[in-house]
This record gives sequence, structure tokens and C-alpha cells, in this order.
Amino acid sequence: MATGHLGCPWGQVGRRSGGGRPGVSRPLLWDVDTQVDFVHASGKLAVPGAEDAVPAMARLVRWAAEHGVTHLATADDHELTDPELSDAPDFDSTFPPHCLRGTPGAAKIAETAQADPLPVSLTPYPPGLVAGLVDGRRELLVLKKTYSAFSNPNLEPLLEALDPSEVILFGVATDVCNHAAIMGLLARRRPVAFVEDACRGLSEDHVAACLSEWRAGGVRFTTTDEVVATHP
Repeated sequence: MATGHLGCPWGQVGRRSGGGRPGVSRPLLWDVDTQVDFVHASGKLAVPGAEDAVPAMARLVRWAAEHGVTHLATADDHELTDPELSDAPDFDSTFPPHCLRGTPGAAKIAETAQADPLPVSLTPYPPGLVAGLVDGRRELLVLKKTYSAFSNPNLEPLLEALDPSEVILFGVATDVCNHAAIMGLLARRRPVAFVEDACRGLSEDHVAACLSEWRAGGVRFTTTDEVVATHP
């Protein structure tokens, strides 16, 4: 678990981040599962109130494009045989079928869509090749079969190659996929900023518990207004 957060060192020198100037660390925009089935009210596993957060999500993606900030999006890429899917879900480790590969519900919403992403599949890449794959790529699409993005074996070497000064995270759902991503990042001692108005959760009680745990871990809480006012 990471210790206290040290602020937002976007001008920090001595680290490398994909898409930035050599030797100068830059932030990473981490977009959690902003897919039709989660965000649209008609989706297969719609997160309550997610559509209300779409304008904030769109602003963050535009900000990243305008400032050359790497936009890493995670996305469920399910097939009916995946263990996470069930016709009798417990909504803890199993969920109803959603984000099935090739269906409209698996697509990213238009407001966060990527123009030309590098898809990062579950097939393990030789770790030494990852840095070259992501070099110069501003849009990355990390596919996954579970609620944890770190179930993709290529995510950890990808994160090491990018080496961001801070991970600015938004998306859905706060108490499921966001929580798994943030706890994974904290376990790897990565500074994290949570954009509160660009996220929604499933359960108010679970969200409150997650936020408390994140604060204890040193997560910085921020807003879309604060992020877009910054010039990394």
C-alpha cells in the first residue's frame, strides 16, 4: 500500500513517461470502462446516474487530447464463457452478461471514444517489447475479462513503461472497477488522483467505504474543473 500522496508532481524531472519529453514525468489519464453497457441507462449493467457524469468524462478526454496526455482506457471484453458472467449473479464476483465482444454495449461511449488506440489484449507480450509498443502512442485500450484491469498481464509492464507522475482516474463503477484499479495502483506505489464528478458507483455504502480506504492510502481527490485548469 502506498504511503501519503505527495501532491501533483507534473513537472517532476528524472522519470520517463510515454508521450512526454525525455526525462520529464507527465500524468496519465486512466479511463475506467466508459462503455455503453455501463454508462447508458439502457445498458446491460447500467451504473445509476452514470449518464450525468458524461459531460465531465468528455471534458477530461478533450483535455488529454489538447495537452498530449496519454489516455489509457480499460474495457470489458466478455464472452459468455467468462467466469465473471452468470445468469444467477451475486453482484460481487459474478454479474449478468454485459459488454459482450462485438456487441454495441461493449463499445466506448461516443464522448470518450478513442480515435486510434493501441489495443492491449490478454495475450502476454514479452515485457521487453512493451516500451517500444507504447512509445509515441497517446491512446491505449487495455482489454480485460474481470473487474480488475490488473488481470491483463500486459498492464504492469505497460505502466512501468509509461511511468506516470500521477494517474488521473475516472469512470465506472466507483465501488467495483474503479476500486480494483485504484487499489492495484496503490499497491504498486503509483500516485493516484480520483476525479469525483466524473465517476458513479453502484452502492452508496460501498462507495463510502472505498473512498475512506482510498483516503487512507493517499489518493488525491479532485474535480474535472481542477484537472482541465492544469497545463501539464
